Amino acid sequence: MRRRSSYVELHARSAFSFLRGASQPEELVREAARLGLPAVGLCDRDGVYGIPRFHAAAREAGIRALVGAEIPLDDGSVLPVLVETQEGYRNLCRLLTEAKLRSPKGEGRVRWVELGERASGLLALTGDEEGPLLRALFRGEDPKEPAKRLLSLLGRERLFIELQRSGRRGDRFRNRTLWSVAQELGLPAVATGGILYATAEGRPLLDVFHCLRTHTTLDAAGALLSPNDRRDLRSPQEMEALFADLPEAIEASGRIASRIEFSLDDLGYSFPRYATPTGESEEAFLEAVVWAEARKRYGSLSPAVRRQLRHELEVIRRLGFAGYFLIVWDLVRWCTEEGMLVQGRGSAANSAVCYSLGITTVDPVGSRLLFERFLSEGRKGWPDIDLDLPSGEARERVIQEVYRRYGRRGAAMTASVISFQGRSAARDLGKALCLPEEILDRFSALFPGGDYPHTLSWEEHGRQSGLSPDDPRQAAFLRLYPRLLGLPRHLGQHPGGMVIAQGELDRIVPLENASMPGRSILQWDKDDCEELGMVKIDLLGLGMIAVLEEATESCRARGHPIDLSRLPKDDPATFALLQRTETVGVFQVESRAQMAILPRLRPQCFYDLVVQIAIVRPGPIHGGLIGSYLARRSGREPATYPDPRLVPILERTLGIVLFQEQAIQIAMALGGFSAAQAEELRRALGFRRDPRRMERAIERLGQAMRQRGISPSTVAWVTRSLSSFALYGFPESHAISWAGLAYASAYLKAHHGPEFYAALLNHQPMGFYSPATLIQEGKRRGIRFRAISVLSSEDSCTILEDGSIRLGLRMARGLSVGARGRILAARAEAPFASLEEFRQRVPMSRRELRLLAALGAFQGLASHRREALWRIERPLFPEELFPRRPEDPSPLSPMTQSERLRADYAGTGITLGSHPMAYLRQRTPAARPAASL
Repeated sequence: MRRRSSYVELHARSAFSFLRGASQPEELVREAARLGLPAVGLCDRDGVYGIPRFHAAAREAGIRALVGAEIPLDDGSVLPVLVETQEGYRNLCRLLTEAKLRSPKGEGRVRWVELGERASGLLALTGDEEGPLLRALFRGEDPKEPAKRLLSLLGRERLFIELQRSGRRGDRFRNRTLWSVAQELGLPAVATGGILYATAEGRPLLDVFHCLRTHTTLDAAGALLSPNDRRDLRSPQEMEALFADLPEAIEASGRIASRIEFSLDDLGYSFPRYATPTGESEEAFLEAVVWAEARKRYGSLSPAVRRQLRHELEVIRRLGFAGYFLIVWDLVRWCTEEGMLVQGRGSAANSAVCYSLGITTVDPVGSRLLFERFLSEGRKGWPDIDLDLPSGEARERVIQEVYRRYGRRGAAMTASVISFQGRSAARDLGKALCLPEEILDRFSALFPGGDYPHTLSWEEHGRQSGLSPDDPRQAAFLRLYPRLLGLPRHLGQHPGGMVIAQGELDRIVPLENASMPGRSILQWDKDDCEELGMVKIDLLGLGMIAVLEEATESCRARGHPIDLSRLPKDDPATFALLQRTETVGVFQVESRAQMAILPRLRPQCFYDLVVQIAIVRPGPIHGGLIGSYLARRSGREPATYPDPRLVPILERTLGIVLFQEQAIQIAMALGGFSAAQAEELRRALGFRRDPRRMERAIERLGQAMRQRGISPSTVAWVTRSLSSFALYGFPESHAISWAGLAYASAYLKAHHGPEFYAALLNHQPMGFYSPATLIQEGKRRGIRFRAISVLSSEDSCTILEDGSIRLGLRMARGLSVGARGRILAARAEAPFASLEEFRQRVPMSRRELRLLAALGAFQGLASHRREALWRIERPLFPEELFPRRPEDPSPLSPMTQSERLRADYAGTGITLGSHPMAYLRQRTPAARPAASL
């Protein structure tokens, strides 16, 4: 009797086909393992977006992850391919990259001729109803012709006729036809399930996705909807029974799987080498640079600093990361030479090497930071260095410099997977189900704001929003909504993460165009890259960095330069400002939540500000940590430590677990974890994709503590503390870096108000407050603001000799960039002598002239705003031979205060006059000012 090969599912789509599949890769793996499938091939549409998660889940489940993709071809058909070898994987990545980079975002088709050029190492299936053969059959053409074409491009050993039996009408005819093609051309036929979801319960979600993708509703979708729910995974026994008449098609799936050698473990990624100036090794050059720069940074090197630098350099040498540090150092040096303010943050601030190289501004030795949070022997993946840069044009220059150095194929932004979440998911699902807007509004209104977690069950959420389980549509909404959450919707772009590679990055992962011109992104997000050992450098645009850069430049220009790196850390005026909660516009401590804690915590030193920034987070808030910390700080409650070994770890935070570094130290001190094991615990605590990973990590720590004889009460305390800290835990180094920016912005506000407020206004929108609020706050602090004027305003807000701030032309809403430029260019040639001359020299629309007139921007050329409005409506005849006699003055009376207020808010959203409430106080004598409450 002939021995049958075990069936392998070779053609499955996940939700990473973006609205063409309804299950996460992890769900497919779990179901495949349950069914006894030894391997599954993931072929997502247009790319390898879900492969890293699929690979990780398969490794954990003990099955093989076969890598593939569905390639869109230029005739509209779709060809599934599987990767046989590493060469095949590189060919697949480059095929997809070529198609994507020559097309707008979200598009891209591979040419048939390119398929033949990159066929080596790939195995092709002929696909389902979108494949070349069945598309030809549906059009009444002979499917043998596209089969012959594929055969000539790919060769007999790389092409398989795909047969599917999913219970659709016409399956028998289609499969008979395809079998005949296979027999005539001498090609093997292979059975697949054409999987679109893990279990049959995924079919309704797939129908919703069909509607979203085609911008229709379930009522109108018609034939777009799935005819049945049989595109789910099936066991080998079920497939053998289904293809009992074609056992060779089942055997072929196993033979194909046995041919496949490639897995993501063979990715072949390597970080670029750093070209040292004299040809010495990267390690030797890094060591020389570090010791030289450390002497500049520290002055005299204490024994503790020397010891730490030697330890870090040795770890870097053993792990082979010297080139990484040199490349980041070189980029920071370039930013500095270009006059940009740049600051490294995140776990890199735990490194004395990073501090010595000028990458970070935090002295980790003086701050007692844990280097192992950043780097340790045995850790997986590369260290993560984040660079904060001025937002806007400056950051884009840095990104383009990275592209210039490593090429368009050697560097790319990391992706961000946009998933179905909260309100937007409810609206998407509601539209597909034709639910009334008022129901969706009520459902959306129950979500909490910000990062605060959702605490209602979905049943209770639906009940409170008025959804009835007795209504079929509303019942479907309640059933499908929880299953929709977290599924990928489309691919976005990470704010600043960049991956660079030795050689071309598109041999590692497909690249595609981003929405922003001049940028390309890779198909994986930052977590995927980290899991696969790929290096990411975050180039993050921070509005406050731009504010500090501009404010310090203004201070220098006005004759009182300041050095942000040498600010006194104990300035009384700065801490007094923080204690009074006058923090509107101050980085990180301007929110209402921060302002509520500031007068209770009353920071008196720099580390108090570090705690202030870290403690006002959803994790500490919901874990009850804020109340405990404040009670201990005020002496109302003693600081307690469940184990003496925790005292040196937690004494600075009064026995409260607040920072990620503390979690690592607790695992090492009580659980006996190595630095690498503790870092893996830290990563699991912050892994949002799968809460089970966090639970397993905390349970492993609990077991380790119990084995070491730690008391049950201490184990319970650690478990409880880490659970409340998880997901929202802050790195201490990160908090210190941000506290430095918060302190610098508070210092500028306290001592250099005009420079601070002008820079803050020039970089709106940012922070929590509108320009109107910032101006009112500035006025309360004695800053004078002057209105927009065509005679003296620049494009941005500027500081006049008397310290007042002149608002910039850009603050006029509706005044185009071109009009602003023409005003400045004409004024640079000669001052404006009259309003009529302004109109002759500066072409602009009547609407823009009315805007400037209503704002009072023609003050000095007209006696009041209404006169300016009157005069701009007069006909202007610049070619008149004889000048006309002056006309009578405007018959219109000046605007009243309230009219000027309305005009100001209509034209700029701000007013330099009295606060709007000043006009209402006489009508509400019983009302009390907020300041008196």
